[in-house]
Amino acid sequence: MELNDVTGLILAGGRGSRMGSVDKGLQTFRGKPMVKHAIERLSPQVGSVMINANQNLDVYKGFGVPVYPDEIQGFAGPLAGLQTGLLHCRSPFLVTVPCDSPFFPLDFVSEMGTALLSENGDLAVAVTGQGEQEQPHPVFCLVRASLLPHLSDFLQSGQRKIDKWYATLKVVPVRFADENAFSNINTLDELTKWEERLAGSQ
Repeated sequence: MELNDVTGLILAGGRGSRMGSVDKGLQTFRGKPMVKHAIERLSPQVGSVMINANQNLDVYKGFGVPVYPDEIQGFAGPLAGLQTGLLHCRSPFLVTVPCDSPFFPLDFVSEMGTALLSENGDLAVAVTGQGEQEQPHPVFCLVRASLLPHLSDFLQSGQRKIDKWYATLKVVPVRFADENAFSNINTLDELTKWEERLAGSQ
């Protein structure tokens, strides 16, 4: 899978309710907005990057990549963001990462692509841990762009649950060893704790 085969989508379309209804992607982490961390980590791994956001669109456009709001109104969740990304995707594959996870691997897309192609799957999803500790990370996915009509039909039926849509597909789990790599920062308290933890490790 070549770089230009994959478009990157940063999901920043949520309400940020667990963070006090602030826009998570715009919260400062280690000196810059969290979405900026995502852009910098994802850009070298894909042909192009875009952002899905439903508020502060002009601010997000200032990061120099295209910004698209959900087609479905009302903060309909990550599948609505994925649908928006697929509508604007001009490559065979789309990869998604959330705006509040600034640690995902620098080889994330290549590992996901290798697994998806080798298993001829519809969608690859990141997984960490083993056995009872196994943890899928469904918003870290690599999906074939050809699935747009299938996803749109699912959403038009009123469904919104990401796991339910995945259950209709051939999903390839891709295991990553670093369990912290897919940590997300949901609250302002978590943001502070990560800042302190990383400052202490330097």
